[in-house]
Amino acid sequence: MSETMLRLAGISKTYNKGKSSEVRVLDGADLMLDTGELVALVAPSGAGKSTLLHIAGLLDTPDAGAVEIGGVDMTGLGDRRRTVVRRQEVGFIYQFHHLLPEFTAEENIVLPQLANGIARAKAEARARDLLARVGVDGRAGHRPGAMSGGEQQRVAFCRALANAPRLLLADEPTGNLDPATSDQVFDALLDLVRGTGLAALIATHNLDLAARMDRIVKLDGGHVVRGEPGAR
Repeated sequence: MSETMLRLAGISKTYNKGKSSEVRVLDGADLMLDTGELVALVAPSGAGKSTLLHIAGLLDTPDAGAVEIGGVDMTGLGDRRRTVVRRQEVGFIYQFHHLLPEFTAEENIVLPQLANGIARAKAEARARDLLARVGVDGRAGHRPGAMSGGEQQRVAFCRALANAPRLLLADEPTGNLDPATSDQVFDALLDLVRGTGLAALIATHNLDLAARMDRIVKLDGGHVVRGEPGAR
Protein backbone atom coordinates (compact mmCIF):
# COMPACT_ATOMS: atom_id res chain seq x y z
CA MET A 1 0.00 0.00 0.00
CA SER A 2 1.35 3.42 -0.95
CA GLU A 3 1.86 6.18 1.57
CA THR A 4 2.53 9.87 1.25
CA MET A 5 6.30 10.20 1.17
CA LEU A 6 6.58 13.93 0.45
CA ARG A 7 4.16 16.67 1.41
CA LEU A 8 4.80 20.33 0.71
CA ALA A 9 2.21 22.66 2.20
CA GLY A 10 2.05 26.39 1.54
CA ILE A 11 5.70 26.69 0.51
CA SER A 12 6.82 30.26 -0.16
CA LYS A 13 10.28 31.52 -1.02
CA THR A 14 11.47 35.01 -1.88
CA TYR A 15 14.95 36.08 -2.94
CA ASN A 16 16.35 39.57 -2.65
CA LYS A 17 17.52 41.00 -5.95
CA GLY A 18 19.55 44.04 -5.12
CA LYS A 19 18.70 46.39 -2.28
CA SER A 20 15.24 47.40 -3.38
CA SER A 21 13.66 44.49 -5.21
CA GLU A 22 12.49 41.00 -4.35
CA VAL A 23 11.61 38.00 -6.47
CA ARG A 24 8.97 35.65 -5.08
CA VAL A 25 9.80 32.30 -6.64
CA LEU A 26 7.30 30.16 -4.74
CA ASP A 27 4.01 31.46 -3.41
CA GLY A 28 2.07 28.95 -1.33
CA ALA A 29 3.07 25.88 -3.34
CA ASP A 30 1.46 22.55 -2.38
CA LEU A 31 2.52 19.09 -3.52
CA MET A 32 2.03 15.49 -2.40
CA LEU A 33 4.07 12.54 -3.62
CA ASP A 34 3.33 8.90 -2.78
CA THR A 35 5.64 5.92 -2.56
CA GLY A 36 6.05 4.17 -5.90
CA GLU A 37 5.04 7.33 -7.76
CA LEU A 38 7.12 8.96 -10.48
CA VAL A 39 6.16 12.60 -11.02
CA ALA A 40 7.50 15.05 -13.61
CA LEU A 41 7.99 18.68 -12.63
CA VAL A 42 7.85 20.83 -15.76
CA ALA A 43 8.39 24.59 -15.93
CA PRO A 44 10.50 27.14 -17.80
CA SER A 45 13.95 28.10 -16.54
CA GLY A 46 13.70 30.52 -13.65
CA ALA A 47 10.22 29.38 -12.63
CA GLY A 48 11.46 27.83 -9.37
CA LYS A 49 11.94 24.13 -10.12
CA SER A 50 15.36 23.93 -8.51
CA THR A 51 14.19 25.95 -5.52
CA LEU A 52 11.25 23.60 -4.98
CA LEU A 53 13.51 20.55 -5.23
CA HIS A 54 16.08 22.02 -2.84
CA ILE A 55 13.38 22.78 -0.28
CA ALA A 56 11.86 19.31 -0.67
CA GLY A 57 15.30 17.77 -0.19
CA LEU A 58 16.11 19.92 2.88
CA LEU A 59 18.93 21.69 1.06
CA ASP A 60 17.11 25.00 1.52
CA THR A 61 14.45 26.31 3.88
CA PRO A 62 11.20 28.03 2.87
CA ASP A 63 10.16 31.43 4.14
CA ALA A 64 6.80 29.90 5.00
CA GLY A 65 5.11 26.52 4.78
CA ALA A 66 5.84 22.97 5.89
CA VAL A 67 7.85 20.05 4.52
CA GLU A 68 6.97 16.51 5.56
CA ILE A 69 9.00 13.46 4.58
CA GLY A 70 7.57 10.07 5.43
CA GLY A 71 4.88 11.72 7.53
CA VAL A 72 7.42 13.54 9.72
CA ASP A 73 7.37 17.33 9.84
CA MET A 74 10.83 18.66 9.00
CA THR A 75 10.00 22.21 10.10
CA GLY A 76 12.30 23.42 12.83
CA LEU A 77 14.83 20.59 12.60
CA GLY A 78 18.41 21.58 13.35
CA ASP A 79 21.17 21.30 10.77
CA ARG A 80 22.51 18.02 12.19
CA ARG A 81 19.14 16.28 12.08
CA ARG A 82 18.43 17.62 8.58
CA THR A 83 21.76 16.20 7.43
CA VAL A 84 20.85 12.78 8.81
CA VAL A 85 17.46 12.83 7.08
CA ARG A 86 19.04 13.86 3.78
CA ARG A 87 21.62 11.09 4.05
CA GLN A 88 19.15 8.35 4.95
CA GLU A 89 15.87 9.32 3.29
CA VAL A 90 16.65 11.49 0.24
CA GLY A 91 18.60 10.85 -2.95
CA PHE A 92 19.46 13.82 -5.16
CA ILE A 93 20.52 13.78 -8.83
CA TYR A 94 21.75 16.90 -10.61
CA GLN A 95 22.05 17.75 -14.31
CA PHE A 96 25.83 17.42 -14.00
CA HIS A 97 26.96 14.21 -12.36
CA HIS A 98 29.32 15.77 -9.75
CA LEU A 99 31.17 12.48 -9.31
CA LEU A 100 34.44 12.66 -7.40
CA PRO A 101 37.07 12.47 -10.19
CA GLU A 102 39.78 10.78 -8.12
CA PHE A 103 37.58 7.80 -7.24
CA THR A 104 36.26 4.95 -9.36
CA ALA A 105 32.60 4.46 -10.20
CA GLU A 106 32.27 1.84 -7.48
CA GLU A 107 34.07 4.00 -4.93
CA ASN A 108 31.77 6.95 -5.68
CA ILE A 109 28.84 4.75 -4.66
CA VAL A 110 30.59 3.18 -1.68
CA LEU A 111 31.62 6.47 -0.05
CA PRO A 112 28.14 7.77 0.89
CA GLN A 113 27.36 4.37 2.37
CA LEU A 114 30.48 4.44 4.53
CA ALA A 115 29.45 7.90 5.74
CA ASN A 116 26.12 6.34 6.72
CA GLY A 117 27.81 3.66 8.81
CA ILE A 118 27.52 0.77 6.35
CA ALA A 119 30.28 -1.85 6.46
CA ARG A 120 32.62 -1.67 3.48
CA ALA A 121 31.93 -5.18 2.19
CA LYS A 122 28.18 -4.57 2.22
CA ALA A 123 28.65 -1.15 0.61
CA GLU A 124 30.78 -2.60 -2.17
CA ALA A 125 28.25 -5.35 -2.85
CA ARG A 126 25.41 -2.82 -3.10
CA ALA A 127 27.50 -0.61 -5.39
CA ARG A 128 28.13 -3.50 -7.76
CA ASP A 129 24.46 -4.48 -7.71
CA LEU A 130 23.33 -0.94 -8.55
CA LEU A 131 25.89 -0.59 -11.35
CA ALA A 132 24.69 -3.88 -12.83
CA ARG A 133 21.08 -2.68 -12.76
CA VAL A 134 21.94 0.27 -15.00
CA GLY A 135 24.29 -1.71 -17.23
CA VAL A 136 27.61 -0.14 -16.30
CA ASP A 137 29.03 -2.79 -13.99
CA GLY A 138 31.84 -3.21 -16.49
CA ARG A 139 32.96 0.33 -15.64
CA ALA A 140 33.07 -0.20 -11.87
CA GLY A 141 36.84 0.23 -11.71
CA HIS A 142 36.98 3.27 -14.01
CA ARG A 143 37.26 6.86 -12.87
CA PRO A 144 34.71 9.37 -14.24
CA GLY A 145 37.18 10.81 -16.75
CA ALA A 146 37.37 7.42 -18.48
CA MET A 147 33.59 7.13 -18.89
CA SER A 148 31.13 8.67 -21.34
CA GLY A 149 28.63 11.30 -20.20
CA GLY A 150 25.83 8.77 -20.17
CA GLU A 151 27.88 6.32 -18.12
CA GLN A 152 28.81 9.03 -15.64
CA GLN A 153 25.18 9.99 -15.15
CA ARG A 154 24.17 6.36 -14.60
CA VAL A 155 26.79 6.14 -11.89
CA ALA A 156 25.35 9.33 -10.39
CA PHE A 157 21.94 7.64 -10.29
CA CYS A 158 23.46 4.73 -8.42
CA ARG A 159 25.19 7.05 -5.97
CA ALA A 160 21.88 8.82 -5.26
CA LEU A 161 20.33 5.44 -4.41
CA ALA A 162 23.33 4.11 -2.49
CA ASN A 163 21.73 4.51 0.94
CA ALA A 164 18.34 3.17 -0.20
CA PRO A 165 16.45 6.48 0.16
CA ARG A 166 12.68 6.53 0.12
CA LEU A 167 12.54 9.82 -1.82
CA LEU A 168 14.42 10.63 -5.02
CA LEU A 169 14.71 14.20 -6.33
CA ALA A 170 16.27 14.87 -9.73
CA ASP A 171 17.00 18.24 -11.33
CA GLU A 172 17.17 17.88 -15.13
CA PRO A 173 19.03 14.55 -14.82
CA THR A 174 19.34 14.07 -18.60
CA GLY A 175 19.57 17.74 -19.59
CA ASN A 176 23.29 17.57 -20.36
CA LEU A 177 23.01 14.57 -22.70
CA ASP A 178 22.26 14.17 -26.38
CA PRO A 179 18.74 12.90 -27.22
CA ALA A 180 19.71 9.26 -27.87
CA THR A 181 21.81 8.99 -24.71
CA SER A 182 19.12 10.86 -22.75
CA ASP A 183 16.55 8.20 -23.68
CA GLN A 184 18.88 5.38 -22.68
CA VAL A 185 19.80 6.98 -19.37
CA PHE A 186 16.18 7.77 -18.57
CA ASP A 187 15.28 4.13 -19.23
CA ALA A 188 17.90 3.14 -16.65
CA LEU A 189 16.51 5.65 -14.16
CA LEU A 190 12.97 4.44 -14.77
CA ASP A 191 14.00 0.84 -14.15
CA LEU A 192 15.76 1.82 -10.91
CA VAL A 193 12.77 3.76 -9.61
CA ARG A 194 10.26 1.08 -10.55
CA GLY A 195 12.49 -1.64 -9.12
CA THR A 196 12.89 0.03 -5.75
CA GLY A 197 9.38 1.46 -5.33
CA LEU A 198 10.55 4.81 -4.00
CA ALA A 199 8.86 8.14 -4.62
CA ALA A 200 10.51 10.26 -7.31
CA LEU A 201 10.09 13.89 -8.34
CA ILE A 202 11.98 14.69 -11.53
CA ALA A 203 12.34 18.17 -13.01
CA THR A 204 12.70 18.09 -16.77
CA HIS A 205 12.25 20.21 -19.88
CA ASN A 206 11.80 17.06 -21.97
CA LEU A 207 8.06 16.66 -22.51
CA ASP A 208 8.49 13.24 -24.10
CA LEU A 209 10.22 11.95 -20.97
CA ALA A 210 7.68 13.70 -18.75
CA ALA A 211 4.84 11.93 -20.56
CA ARG A 212 6.32 8.57 -19.52
CA MET A 213 5.94 9.37 -15.84
CA ASP A 214 2.85 8.74 -13.72
CA ARG A 215 1.74 12.36 -13.70
CA ILE A 216 2.97 15.82 -14.54
CA VAL A 217 2.89 18.93 -12.38
CA LYS A 218 3.88 22.44 -13.39
CA LEU A 219 4.91 25.63 -11.66
CA ASP A 220 2.72 28.61 -12.52
CA GLY A 221 3.06 31.89 -10.64
CA GLY A 222 4.77 30.18 -7.73
CA HIS A 223 2.04 27.54 -7.40
CA VAL A 224 2.15 23.83 -8.26
CA VAL A 225 -0.60 23.02 -10.75
CA ARG A 226 -1.66 19.86 -12.55
CA GLY A 227 -0.12 19.22 -15.95
CA GLU A 228 -1.08 16.83 -18.72
CA PRO A 229 -1.61 13.19 -17.69
CA GLY A 230 1.46 10.96 -17.58
CA ALA A 231 1.89 7.25 -18.22
CA ARG A 232 -0.32 5.93 -15.43
